[in-house]
Amino acid sequence: MTTVDLHRMTGAYAVHALSDEETAAFERHLPGCESCAEETAELSATAARLGLAATTAPPAALRAQVLRRITTVRQVPPGPPAQALSARPGPRTRVLSRWALAACLAAATALGGTTVWQYQRAEDARGRAGQAARTTDEIAAVLSAPDARTRAAGLAGGATGTVVVSRGLDKAVFAVSGMARPPGGKVYQLWFDEQGTMRSAGLMDPGRSDQAVLMRGAVDGASGMGVTVEPAGGSKHPTSAPVALMSLPG
Repeated sequence: MTTVDLHRMTGAYAVHALSDEETAAFERHLPGCESCAEETAELSATAARLGLAATTAPPAALRAQVLRRITTVRQVPPGPPAQALSARPGPRTRVLSRWALAACLAAATALGGTTVWQYQRAEDARGRAGQAARTTDEIAAVLSAPDARTRAAGLAGGATGTVVVSRGLDKAVFAVSGMARPPGGKVYQLWFDEQGTMRSAGLMDPGRSDQAVLMRGAVDGASGMGVTVEPAGGSKHPTSAPVALMSLPG
């Protein structure tokens, strides 16, 4: 058995298609080969996920059907010793059969993995669409609230910002028009100003110059709001001078 043979056994090992001798040889090889170890781990994880995704409970009547059909299947009578010996698969035939099985399982894993991935993508898209619809409804509720109060201000670079507050809903919306995009790797972060203490109120979309954002969290005791430029993902506390500061309407 050569080193090249061992490198090609990752797929068969992941689906337990190796003989005991081959398994022992491959496991001796595995600790010293980083690429085989990584590929084996990935293939084993994929096979496990596929198995979980495709697992279904067998019908209750399946056992009875199998037992009933066994009685109707004739066994093949044993042939002469020489014939049996010639028909017995040799080592090479067994290896080829195992590789064929591994190839089939690998193809099934790839197909199943693609199906699961597509399903997850569709579920993620539906989740995002649902969340966007809920956010849009909340923004509309604030803007149309009977007690909605508005305050607008000019921002740097000719942009215009407007904050709308509904004390009854305890929510605020920040709308901006003509705002320059933040530098690469940065994002605009919104803050509630509570007597000089800034509380995060979410992030703006860095790819849009015109947008309305439902500020995260309750207005509560905030008297103002601010916007800062922060690293992608946001910060727990402001790390830059505010590009906008506005008092909230009463």
